[in-house]
Amino acid sequence: MAAGNKDDLLAVTRKEFAKLEKLFAACDERSAMAKDADDTSIKDVVAHRAHWIELFFGWYEDGLAGKKVSFPAEGYKWNELKRYNADLRARQAGLGWAEAQGHLRAQHRKLVGFIELASNAELYGRPMAGAKNDWTPGRWAEASGPSHYRSACKYIRARQKALRRACGRAPSGISQ
Repeated sequence: MAAGNKDDLLAVTRKEFAKLEKLFAACDERSAMAKDADDTSIKDVVAHRAHWIELFFGWYEDGLAGKKVSFPAEGYKWNELKRYNADLRARQAGLGWAEAQGHLRAQHRKLVGFIELASNAELYGRPMAGAKNDWTPGRWAEASGPSHYRSACKYIRARQKALRRACGRAPSGISQ
């Protein structure tokens, strides 16, 4: 169930990120960089989550400024997310594991700071400007932050399990 107020949004954002941080601690660079059958790695998923928080801030700022808001991004439609995500992975291919984690941590701090500074009315009192739907800034923030943290945790756990099966044991940095 989506958060409906600032306090709940802040709590879920912190809670879901803490779960993700625990998984980071159990994952070494070799495992994080290993590609799955879809040519995606744990590092890719983490970098992707950081990028979506950046997108949220772009949408929010463009809407407040009265600019056209491009969802999900300029030149892409929502039904083209597979292509967008593949293009994003290509743009982020040079990132290392530590850099991807650092980028997500920085974006998480920015998101928490935004939530802390915003009033409940700013987060939940009206639809987000430029969004062309009834989602509030708080709902968009949750979709870009804690909801994405949950899906990243799910991917990382599944990937770690697959790596353990492939190796017949836990690769270094992945606890059993």
